[in-house]
Amino acid sequence: MNIAAKPPLTIRLCGPRGFCAGVDRAIQIVVLALKSYGAPVYVRHEIVHNRYVVEGLEAKGAVFVEELNEIPEEHRAQPVVFSAHGVPKSVPEDASARNLFYLDATCPLVSKVHKQAMRHNKLGRHVVLIGHAGHPEVIGTMGQLPEGSVSLIETVEDADVYQPADPDNLGYVTQTTLSVDDTAGVITRLHERFPNLTAPAADSICYATTNRQEVVKQAAPGCDLFIIVGAPNSSNSKRLVEVALRAGAKKSLLVQRASELDWDEIGPISTLGLSAGASAPEVIVNEIIEAFRARFDAKVELAETVQENEHFLVNRELRNIELTHEDMAWVNG
Repeated sequence: MNIAAKPPLTIRLCGPRGFCAGVDRAIQIVVLALKSYGAPVYVRHEIVHNRYVVEGLEAKGAVFVEELNEIPEEHRAQPVVFSAHGVPKSVPEDASARNLFYLDATCPLVSKVHKQAMRHNKLGRHVVLIGHAGHPEVIGTMGQLPEGSVSLIETVEDADVYQPADPDNLGYVTQTTLSVDDTAGVITRLHERFPNLTAPAADSICYATTNRQEVVKQAAPGCDLFIIVGAPNSSNSKRLVEVALRAGAKKSLLVQRASELDWDEIGPISTLGLSAGASAPEVIVNEIIEAFRARFDAKVELAETVQENEHFLVNRELRNIELTHEDMAWVNG
C-alpha cells in the first residue's frame, strides 16, 4: 500500500504513560539481582502485572513461583524477590524461617499505605480498605494487620450496607491503583454514614495512577478509539479503559500487544487515543504506533499534563551494581 492510499490518522499519545517509578524499581531489582547473584533469581508472583515483562525476565534467568516452598533446597542461597504489589507480613516471616535471602520490591507508595493502615490500627481504629477483592495489593495490605481488623469495601453499594462494630472508630486507606472518581464516591458515602471516619495522613491513590487517569480524561473527547496498553489483570490499566469511555471516547480497548489488534473491529477511524498502564513497557507502545503507521498515514500528537521525575532507590544490597541502558532496553526501547 502506498502512502497516498493510507487514510489519515491523528494519534493522541498520552504523557505520562507506562512505567511508574515503583514498577521501574521492581524490574530493576530483578535485573540487578541477576547481574549480581546470577541465575536463577526467584520471584514470588508476577513482579508486575505484565506478561511481556514476566517473559522477558524469565528469558534472563528469573523463575516465578507462587509460594516460597516451590524454591528447591539447592537454590535457597539464591535471592527471592517479592513483587511490587506488596506481601502480607507472613511472607517475609516464612522466608526468614526457611533461611531464604529475600529482596523486597514492594513499591514505596504501597508500603506507605501499609504504614497508614498500621497507624489506624495502633490508634485503635478498625481499618476500612477500599479496593478490589483478590488483588495482590489488597491481600498484602490486609496481611499487615491481625485477622478481623480490616474490612474490605469495593463499591458504593458495599458502603451502603457496611455495618461496623464501632461506627465512630474507623479509619480508611485505599488501594493505590483505583479509579480516582469511583473511590471519591465510595469515600463520600462512607463519610455520610460515618462522620467520624478518619482519613489517612496522605492520599493513598498513587501519583502515577492519578496522573495517567487525568491525561486520559483530557485526551479522550473526540477519540474514535482509545487504546490502553496493559494486562487484563492490571487494575490501573483497566481503570484507564473506564476513564477513557467516561470522558468521551467512542470506544476503548485494553491491548497487551499489537498482535491482538482486530483491524476489522477497529474499522475506519480518524482520531486514536493511546496510553499505557503503569506496568506496560514503552516498547509495546512503540509497537502499537508502528502497527497503526503500517495502515494509516499517522501523525502523533503528544497530550501531556505533567512530567514525572520520581525515582525510587533499589535495595541497598544492589546499589553498587551498575545498571546500564542496555540492561533495560528490552522494556524501555
